[in-house]
Amino acid sequence: MRKSKKSDKTKNVDQAKQTERLNKIDQIIDQYENKYKDSHKVLIELLQEILEEFDYVPEEALVRVSEKCQVPLSRLYSLATFYNSLRLEPVGKHHVCVCVGTTCHVNGATEIVENLERKLKVEPGHTTEDGNFTLETVNCLGVCARGPLVEIDGKYFSNMSPIKLNKILEKYENGKSN
Repeated sequence: MRKSKKSDKTKNVDQAKQTERLNKIDQIIDQYENKYKDSHKVLIELLQEILEEFDYVPEEALVRVSEKCQVPLSRLYSLATFYNSLRLEPVGKHHVCVCVGTTCHVNGATEIVENLERKLKVEPGHTTEDGNFTLETVNCLGVCARGPLVEIDGKYFSNMSPIKLNKILEKYENGKSN
């Protein structure tokens, strides 16, 4: 009997959180009223505001936007997956971004990405199971002369090598990222 009471309590908490999330999504949608029907730009703004609230765009948000705004779900998924600024998965505690632009690529970015995939056991665009790191790649971080470049939580690390990066990651793993 205890297990069922505990699981009922957990279900109630989960349902309350879900209801709270949907209410917040509804509040965001309501700010845009009927503006979204006229503009691709407004839909992007709406999704970005949801991203700001939740740090990603949850699937239930896309479904809710589709229902309330009468916009096909496929259109919303198309927008959410096209723009790099939108993400459909939660971001880990640390966001690791590797530049794979031409200069960084020529200088070893592929080796950096492969090293990170092995070390973190995750592919670009995903978060580690423990939620500690999210790995992403971008086409350019704008510091080509210092590549290969890795950005972690907004801090840039230049002229990277797998050995240098492993030492830096150890600091983040141990909570000494400064």
